[in-house]
Amino acid sequence: MIFSHVSRLWLGGFTLALLAACNTPPRVPAPVESRNVGGRTAMSAPAPVASPAPDVSAASPSAKVMPGAENAGKPGFYTVQRGDTLTRIALDNGQSWRDLATWNNLSNANLIEVGQVLRVAPPTAITEASGVVVQPMGPSTQAAPKPLPQAPTPPAPAAADQGFAFSWPANGQVIGAFDEVKNKGLDIAGQAGDPILAAADGQVVYAGAGLRGYGNLIILKHNNTFLTAYAHNQALLVKEDQQVRKGQKIAEMGKTDADRVKLHFEIRRQGKPVDPAKFLPAR
Repeated sequence: MIFSHVSRLWLGGFTLALLAACNTPPRVPAPVESRNVGGRTAMSAPAPVASPAPDVSAASPSAKVMPGAENAGKPGFYTVQRGDTLTRIALDNGQSWRDLATWNNLSNANLIEVGQVLRVAPPTAITEASGVVVQPMGPSTQAAPKPLPQAPTPPAPAAADQGFAFSWPANGQVIGAFDEVKNKGLDIAGQAGDPILAAADGQVVYAGAGLRGYGNLIILKHNNTFLTAYAHNQALLVKEDQQVRKGQKIAEMGKTDADRVKLHFEIRRQGKPVDPAKFLPAR
């Protein structure tokens, strides 16, 4: 009897313990990592991992303000377009790329961005074009100076009125006439190595192959109105900033970036292509 009674008590206790175990959630040990502290291995919980911050750029974009944006649309400034280079911008505005780099504080002339606004005319020219004359403030000056009206700028005179005339840069036959859309100059045939001559006195403002479609190119600046360009050469015989004389050999004819040996010759008037045939002597 005593044994039977003890057995019933033992079974009852076991049943209660089993029920309690079923109702208690399992204990999961916290993750641990090992560290070496003073030569001993210590265990500690890992630091919490932060959730990645939500990407709010799409919801609240911050527009980038491009350099020179305050001058967009003003005379003497140009907004960079896709595919532009500083050399191309300089040629289209009748300037030296080095001047553009200086006026715009460009430490690297190869780094310009779409939407960036560049000064493409000398600061003095921009001031004059705006019609504003700045007068010094004296002791008797009571108010700020007012803009003074100026007469419209007359059209630039022809090359002959500038004190010089252009000469032919090569002796070959003209195989491509000027066209405002398709051909911005004259194409002159010849043999590889034929001399290319400066069409007038000037300064070399570009000598290189960085302008797509022109191959080995030389650009001369003759004054504030005229540039001339000589493209597709096989050899360049002058360097940037060099002064050249009318009739001086500056290159040798070639076919770099062209389908045949030829000289592509341009005259740019205030950056805009004009028909060279109208400025060259008859022959």
